[in-house]
Amino acid sequence: MFKGLFSGAAGSADVDLESFARAVDTGGVMVVDVREPHEFAAGHIPAAINLPLSRFDPQEIPTGRPVVLVCQAGGRSRQALQRAHAAGRADVKHYTGGMNGWRMYGGDVTV
Repeated sequence: MFKGLFSGAAGSADVDLESFARAVDTGGVMVVDVREPHEFAAGHIPAAINLPLSRFDPQEIPTGRPVVLVCQAGGRSRQALQRAHAAGRADVKHYTGGMNGWRMYGGDVTV
């Protein structure tokens, strides 16, 4: 399911906006927001969970569905992605546009 849902270069851990939006709309992924709690509280993707990078533990990433990490602009989610992959979580990717890109797209945000 995960490989078919996200296009891109083979082995790429980056998810493009179109694929990410489709996956969020269909509930095909679990969104993990790695921003700090005050940032998450100010607005996040509906149904996302908050696992802040400042205390990020890859063992806390939910299982059972593919996971996409997000942050504000892509930097922190890339760091969390590296930690997740180092811990053996190959089912984790990240959306490079972050919440900035999601908001510019007009994606749903909840507080």
